[in-house]
Amino acid sequence: MSGGARRLTGSLRFRLLAGAAVWIALALALAGLVLSGLFRDHVARRFEAELTNHLDQLAALTELGADGAPLLRQPLSDPRFRRPLSGLYWQVGPGDAPVLRSRSLWDEALALPPDEVADGDIHRHSVVGPAGRHLSVLERAVTLPNGTAPLRMAVAQDESELRAVVVDFNRVLWLSLGALALALIAAAVVQVSVGLRPLVRLRAELAAVRAGRRKRFGGDSPREVQPLLDDLNALLDHSEVVVVRARLQAGNLAHALKTNLAVLANEAEGEAAARRVAEMRRHIDHHMARARAAAARGLPGVATPVADSAGALARVLEKLQGGGRGGGRVTVTVRVPREHVFAGEREDLDEMLGNLLDNAMTWAGSRVEVASRLEAGGMLAVVVEDDGPGLPADRRDAVLAPGVRLDESTPGSGLGLAVVRDVARLYGGDLRLGDSPLGGLRVELVLPAASP
Repeated sequence: MSGGARRLTGSLRFRLLAGAAVWIALALALAGLVLSGLFRDHVARRFEAELTNHLDQLAALTELGADGAPLLRQPLSDPRFRRPLSGLYWQVGPGDAPVLRSRSLWDEALALPPDEVADGDIHRHSVVGPAGRHLSVLERAVTLPNGTAPLRMAVAQDESELRAVVVDFNRVLWLSLGALALALIAAAVVQVSVGLRPLVRLRAELAAVRAGRRKRFGGDSPREVQPLLDDLNALLDHSEVVVVRARLQAGNLAHALKTNLAVLANEAEGEAAARRVAEMRRHIDHHMARARAAAARGLPGVATPVADSAGALARVLEKLQGGGRGGGRVTVTVRVPREHVFAGEREDLDEMLGNLLDNAMTWAGSRVEVASRLEAGGMLAVVVEDDGPGLPADRRDAVLAPGVRLDESTPGSGLGLAVVRDVARLYGGDLRLGDSPLGGLRVELVLPAASP
């Protein structure tokens, strides 16, 4: 089974509609069979009752003439008896040879099977009559007044008339049931759509929560769905509390460690001890950033517009800058659409972009540009470029090592490109280095995108 077929059969809507359609079809088919059978039995009884009525009328109108031969006092009332080969026939006679017969038989006779019929009893036969038609026959033996032997009186009618009535009824019946089935299935579609609307709304709210457009699920839902929403909201509250608590504990630990490291740095004597303290501080910053990103990854309701973060950082760094590599002012141009949103914490994005912008402004001549674009797979690429000297391709892997900056002699406050890459990878992204058209380094920070 293909993936599309599995998704279709796994749909709750499809299951409900398929189940409703099957039960509607079975119920209407059973009803059609029952109604068709009842109508056929009713028509057969009416058919036989009509023949019995004709047979009674024939017996009442038959009498013996002066010569003792049977004769009909007056014609039977149904005009079909007088129309040749009309499908309705009668005959009267002793034994198998009729002495009286309807005009509709023309010059033929009903081939009645040999039969001993008690006086007054009615027997039923099925024979082949004129034009090869199958006939239903009712036969009765009647002894007329002053008669010496019973007469065989028979009335017959073409069975195709019975079948035609049943066929016409069945055609109308099945067409009506088909239209009713379509109407019921359409009603089932409407019912299922209305019934599943809360789940559709829940799915939209879930997408909004995951995209960061809202923090919690709405509360106006049917009784059957509301407990689920309450549990989901409770789970979101619990997750948020756990993340906040973990971040608080990690922050407290980092603060305590950094305080002691600052004391050690002041009391340390010698370049080796100072270098060891600085290395420990970088490790703390490194793992704090990783822990914060790991806690925020995939957290529902978390989203950060890239334009807000990049614009704020650019304004702050332009004011705090000490000048570019050539000593002049560096201008930061931000071209990030408002709809480009990062699916993560603002603090993490600020730390990653702050590090990249700080490095770019340190090495730029006069220009730094920040742009963004959407990539396949729901990812977002934030591109930071400068017009500095760039970075040779053989050194790009080296600067991504933990604790390494582009130039150890150049002052900087960032965490290092290694930490930026690690944080990006914790979010499912990456960090790519390349050559910029401006002449310097091109850094692409790939992060998961959220809906605007």
